[in-house]
Amino acid sequence: MKKLFAVFMLCLILMAFNTSKATKAGVLPETSLFNNPTAIDTSGAKRFWDRLKNHCGKSFEGKIVNAPAGDDFHGKRLVMHVLSCSDDEILIPFNVGDNRSRTWVLKYKNGKIELKHDHRHEDGTSDKVTMYGGTTPNTGLPQLAIFPADEETATIIPAAANNVWWITLDTKAFTYNLRRIGTERFFSVSFDLTYEIEQPKASWGWEGYSVPAKK
Repeated sequence: MKKLFAVFMLCLILMAFNTSKATKAGVLPETSLFNNPTAIDTSGAKRFWDRLKNHCGKSFEGKIVNAPAGDDFHGKRLVMHVLSCSDDEILIPFNVGDNRSRTWVLKYKNGKIELKHDHRHEDGTSDKVTMYGGTTPNTGLPQLAIFPADEETATIIPAAANNVWWITLDTKAFTYNLRRIGTERFFSVSFDLTYEIEQPKASWGWEGYSVPAKK
């Protein structure tokens, strides 16, 4: 018993000694009993979020990569505008020709990202089909965020219960994608991040929103 006590005391002395040296160096080891650092979020989702925030206030033109035949997106000018960015919310209006009814609403919480689709009428009131989407199931990657349809989506649009949305983001392009699992439905639009365009008109219902100054 005395030997065990002696070993225990020796461990405490060594830990205190190492902590003292680290303190003098200005750094405390993560294993120290006296150190409880605040964790820095360096997850893939956080890096994705910060990359997207770098484009705040900017607008970009897109092109269809894939869309069902007869889809309304064909032949229209496609514009995304990174309207507003904060530590927990990013708003991106997505205009299709003269139709300014769509805004992507992204929220960051607990290391995950939520994507919702805000749909408005021209008078600014909400459409009956709005705020559907999903949340990333894990912390993700810096260049990719995946959003399986959530329960709210299954309630609002039963046929979209098997939807999966994903966004890819690199230095050259932002792509928004949708696949309805088990069907042929696949939609993809890519925006050129290397060329900034003029700011579009405000999306319906967002006319009075304060747009942040460009960096």
